[in-house]
Amino acid sequence: MDEELAKRLSSSFGGGMGRLREVCGTCSAMFMVAGILYGEGTETDHAVKTEHYKRIQYLAEEFRKQHETIVCRDLLKGLSVTSEPIPEKRTEQYYKVRPCVKFVRTAAEILDRYLEENPPRGAEL
Repeated sequence: MDEELAKRLSSSFGGGMGRLREVCGTCSAMFMVAGILYGEGTETDHAVKTEHYKRIQYLAEEFRKQHETIVCRDLLKGLSVTSEPIPEKRTEQYYKVRPCVKFVRTAAEILDRYLEENPPRGAEL
């Protein structure tokens, strides 16, 4: 996957999926990467699908252990946030008050650790 496609695939993740303030976009991205590396495509095999759902729930729980939730609006509790579809300007001040970089780091560390402990079969990293 090239960088442009990755950016387009993830363009909806901001603000808990298009500023809906639902599942944190960082967690959604972590789950998407897990699907790319471990998913089985159509997954008609019930056992395979079950194992993949266990994997996703494990990753979510690891994130929750550090931040208590995977829900954007709860992660940003105490900050002034809205669900309006207009994204805020990405200024220096914006990044000073937003904890999102910390969440990206957490998800990357969780996924990195998971990959080390559970190398995907035949997937190119």
